[in-house]
Amino acid sequence: MEHTTASPQLKKSLGVVDGVVLAASSTAATTSIGIGMGVLASITGRQTPLILLLGFLPMLGIASAYARLNKAEPNCGAGYTWVGRSMGPWLGMIAGWVPLAGGVVFLAYTTSVTGSVLVQCAHKAGIDSLLGRHLDANSTLQCTLIGLLVLAAVTVTAVTGVNKATRLQTCLLVFEYAVLLVFSCWGLIAGDQPFSLSWFSPFAFGSPSALAQGLVLAVFFYWGWDAAFSVTEETKQAGDAARGSYIALFTMLGLFLLGAVAFQRVMTASEMSGTGAQGLTYYASRLADEPWATLPLIALMFSAVASLQAGIIPTARLTLAMSREGTLGPVWARISARHGGPTAGTVIVTVVSAAVAVLTVVIPKLNEAILAAVNAIGILVALYYGLTAIACALRFRGLVRTSPREAVLAVLVPSVCAALLFALGAYLVLYYATLSDTFAISVDNGWFNLLCPTVILAAGLVVSAVAKWYRRAPAFAPATTPGATIPATEAESLP
Repeated sequence: MEHTTASPQLKKSLGVVDGVVLAASSTAATTSIGIGMGVLASITGRQTPLILLLGFLPMLGIASAYARLNKAEPNCGAGYTWVGRSMGPWLGMIAGWVPLAGGVVFLAYTTSVTGSVLVQCAHKAGIDSLLGRHLDANSTLQCTLIGLLVLAAVTVTAVTGVNKATRLQTCLLVFEYAVLLVFSCWGLIAGDQPFSLSWFSPFAFGSPSALAQGLVLAVFFYWGWDAAFSVTEETKQAGDAARGSYIALFTMLGLFLLGAVAFQRVMTASEMSGTGAQGLTYYASRLADEPWATLPLIALMFSAVASLQAGIIPTARLTLAMSREGTLGPVWARISARHGGPTAGTVIVTVVSAAVAVLTVVIPKLNEAILAAVNAIGILVALYYGLTAIACALRFRGLVRTSPREAVLAVLVPSVCAALLFALGAYLVLYYATLSDTFAISVDNGWFNLLCPTVILAAGLVVSAVAKWYRRAPAFAPATTPGATIPATEAESLP
């Protein structure tokens, strides 16, 4: 029983560049460098360049798995669809629910971050008050309200056509990458901290726990490159999604390594870990006077706006794929005849994310929960990436008998990458479980950090149960046989 015939088709209007832009905006290199580099340095010290390089390797293997699966079955549901086909609907639902819930959490968190960056830019421009109220970059209420206005604006562009949205993101990316490249190269030349090859030495880590924690965070840095596959049904050629994700992934590697080395040429380890979310602003102030020192802050603002929009698009398409199989309600599958996209789903995703962002103001402790979810989301990212890699290995396992060479790329590499991600996720669970003796509502409490991904997974199981026994979704029908393999002749033609 299929639901796809009842729904209009998505409009094919995108190319490779659009996929690159969407994936790059989702990964948000400027935001990751500007806000996350200090957090990473607090864990790994001066080994941030190495840890970002090591984190790239499993991501490359997972990207290869995505590319193969996408060529065999292009679907905007990506991991949700592929895991469901190969490993059964329950695991498929987890592979869909995790990025869906993670996307909502990300949008709620980024909404406030965007507002805060805008207020900082206003201060730089000499604007200290608005409508008679003093602007405070540390005010959760003000930053959230301002961020909601931006969220509404980018939703309009996402609703009126994904090609319009990617054009806006292209303009934002060109500016922020130009600023990032100029200031990073400037830091490499003008920095007073001596460069050391030990920054790339795996033997210089303070402890195995620092290595493991750093790897989990590095994986989170790259999270979002798979957004290109969410619009695979809207690309003119099926291979464009894979090419876009590869280009974006390698671009992120170059930017992350350049940014990490530049930061360490300009700042000491204590300065990097101490400045935290203000790292990029502090870095720029060490290199330039005003108004030039404001340019990285503007680039950070553009990055936050682009990542907001990029977060809406793949999440809405994931819910579309889930709705087509009956695991979510039919409203999510409505495609606009005028714009050729899931308009209703896009608006609902935005409204839910906005509601969560508002609740962080009304319920202060919920803000702690959001921050904890962001901190622990590496566990969930490792889980759904790993599941998709295993789905690839299962789907192409027939190559072990017919083409051992191809089996290395389609079966062995994804399996190894999945095992590594699962091991890192398990380590992080163990780390949080032993971090605190008692439970407390605080982002520093290990049990509270574990509660957030646990709640997300439990909610996913509840949604799965509703889909199976209440909606009686075709995805859960007994005829659905997990573990289906791709014919050898087809598999051998895949990249």
